Amino acid sequence: MAQTRRDFIKKTAALSAASLVGMQLPVDVNTMARAAEDEAWHRGTCRLCGVGCRVELGVKNGVPFALRGVADARTNYGYLCMKGMHFWKCMGHKDRLTKPLYRERKADPFKEISWDKALDIAAERFSSAVKAHGGNAVAYYGSGQCLTEETYLFQKIMRGGLKTNNVEGNPRLCMASAVGGYMTSFGADEPIGGYADLEKAHCFFIIGSNTAEAHPVLFRRIMRRKLDNPEVKVINADPRVSQTSRIADKHLQFKPGTDLSLLNAMAKVIIDEKLHDQQFLGNYAVFKQGKEAKAASFDEFAQFVAPYTPEAAAKTCGGTITADDIRQVARWFATSKGTVSLWCMGINQRKQGVWANNLIHNLHILTGQLMKEGADSLSLTGQPNACGGVREAGGLCHILPGHRPVEKEKMRNQVEEAWGIPLGRIPAEPGLHTMDLFTAVNKGTVKAVWINCTSPAQSLPNCDLYNKGLASDDCFIVCTDIFKTRTTEYANLILPTAFHFEKTGVYGCTERRSQLTRKAIKAPGEAKPEVWIAREWAKRLATKLNDPVIAQCVKPFDGLEEDFALPQAIWDEYTQKLTKGRDNDLRGASYAVLGRMADGVQWPAPTEEFALKGGTVKKFVKGLDPMADSESKNDLPYQFYGPAHEDRKLWIWLRPQAEPSEVPDADYPFYLSTGRIIDHWHTMSMTGRIPELLRANPYAYVEINPKDAAKLGIKPGDMVEVRSRRGVNLLPAKVYEGPIEGMVFVYWHDQEQTRMINKVTKDDYDPASKEPEFKICAVQIQRVSGPRPLTPFLV
Repeated sequence: MAQTRRDFIKKTAALSAASLVGMQLPVDVNTMARAAEDEAWHRGTCRLCGVGCRVELGVKNGVPFALRGVADARTNYGYLCMKGMHFWKCMGHKDRLTKPLYRERKADPFKEISWDKALDIAAERFSSAVKAHGGNAVAYYGSGQCLTEETYLFQKIMRGGLKTNNVEGNPRLCMASAVGGYMTSFGADEPIGGYADLEKAHCFFIIGSNTAEAHPVLFRRIMRRKLDNPEVKVINADPRVSQTSRIADKHLQFKPGTDLSLLNAMAKVIIDEKLHDQQFLGNYAVFKQGKEAKAASFDEFAQFVAPYTPEAAAKTCGGTITADDIRQVARWFATSKGTVSLWCMGINQRKQGVWANNLIHNLHILTGQLMKEGADSLSLTGQPNACGGVREAGGLCHILPGHRPVEKEKMRNQVEEAWGIPLGRIPAEPGLHTMDLFTAVNKGTVKAVWINCTSPAQSLPNCDLYNKGLASDDCFIVCTDIFKTRTTEYANLILPTAFHFEKTGVYGCTERRSQLTRKAIKAPGEAKPEVWIAREWAKRLATKLNDPVIAQCVKPFDGLEEDFALPQAIWDEYTQKLTKGRDNDLRGASYAVLGRMADGVQWPAPTEEFALKGGTVKKFVKGLDPMADSESKNDLPYQFYGPAHEDRKLWIWLRPQAEPSEVPDADYPFYLSTGRIIDHWHTMSMTGRIPELLRANPYAYVEINPKDAAKLGIKPGDMVEVRSRRGVNLLPAKVYEGPIEGMVFVYWHDQEQTRMINKVTKDDYDPASKEPEFKICAVQIQRVSGPRPLTPFLV
């Protein structure tokens, strides 16, 4: 039956909405596709969270009109969430930045200038800072939203050209603790398995993640598994009852910051009841303790967890947890045919973030819930390319491309040789991590910062403190972005960039999967791809600093057209020269191969032949992972070649319960936690401009437990002041049995000054990962007035 485009769009919307509640509508995607035969559909990856959903952009006469999911893609099987379905509406939005804007001083108004002038100014200000103060007076602050090619090229210019490791990115704020956890437990970053385990798992342990709202397409897969197999157990550990909790067999609601006790108590139950896998431990694991990673024994580990009895842990955790709950979930975890753990910011954004990651991994190693089907310890990613671009391609201050630590001379030399620059050019010391970088901006020691596709003025914890430095004329700030943000308000130079499908490049999602998106439409106005911007800027830097090494950094890419040849050449250099022989070997994932795949390639994929089969679904398993075969040292089926563990073993850590940085007291008696709402993504600069999403949730609010609200005389809709030692918000109240008693919760997307919750959150951070403790701080709350009319706000 013929369908109009309107029918097609309506059915796509209904299908996506249904996916959020686990419904399968009787809509034939193939029929829908045929209905649009007169239009072109271009395959790519979703622009938002780290699930990596494959999408197709519908384009007619050069204008996008819809997005649909790719049914063959193993990431999403055709399903999209509401954000993913609508992000194409950003492409032609009237607020798009279309011309370079400049002002010399931050109190001045912006004026439009040419690209030549803009790049000259950027090169002059960065080169002046380097001449006067050295390479560490400048910095690049990127994003998990940038394409891998963009992150790779910027960090090459900064490290090899300007001789600084001040290369950092916003994934420090969301997943650095996961990196630390994987490196210290498995010896290698990123998960062993992936999404394929979701349909084979018999137990899900979801902790510190509101998967239903932050990763709705994955949540649908989990929910589908549960609905089709009622015997599958779902455990949700969270101080707040969220949408994710709705499908849980057991929801463990505990006092914020006490989950290390819970995890150690589960380990104790597993040992006491002999549910651990002794053969797995004997073959593959060792025990470690302390900063020096001293060896420990199984008996010492058992003694260490001995005080964490279920009764003691239940008392520490508080809330609704009982000792029997802990015993029950430990048994489910250990005895299922396959257990998958999932977590996100609730575990990572903590002062003990790495430790919390270690303790989740401990449970998997103890029970052998790894490497087999339906078992994995799977950290979820909040951005589309935090793994591929930032973790793998050198986008953090302490790592070089291919998971190489900066401090190792051999690793630096490998990169320098690949780039054809003098040995010793890359500094031996890691650069400034996020919090130190913006502290240095406050102090005036960093003179110029390039901020690419992110908004630290809103996303940093205790943001007002760091916005003072951003506002100073002592620091020259370049922002590359598609819309104005809270951070462009502090910029000297705003450079308009091409958006998704307006340029070509690769995203790498949560499960080690790299996927290509090709340019399908023209960017508006004078907006340009970042790879073009970076290359042209570097050529000017080389002239102004009279430094041929800077020119050498971009010489392989000189003259290449920006839409395909340039990003392809960058991708080829990165994959062929920098991932060869590394654990994230991507040599087989050429643009040609990625272009043929419905859903990209999971690394390691050292050859095109192997990549064309989809790559490695399970790392470390002989017969599935080619590097497990090539790196094999014995006849065991699993081979751990992680670069951080010379002993090629999994490490079980002795990590005690530790208090958060700030806990409630007499002056600030409530816990505050924050999170993401399903309709908005991060700082809302994109989703706030999509009418359907803005209408759904136009502003932030504070969730208050009904018992607390009754004590304070707060009714639904009342205006409530949320105040910490750092800042204050004024928010409407939602009285809701979500947060545990004694805790309030606020979504963090709102750009309006009085509702920006990161003015309130704490900027202390994990000493190992340097990831801030967004998730826990102490606040006071009080009713200010009855309901007031509120207005959505966007910069």
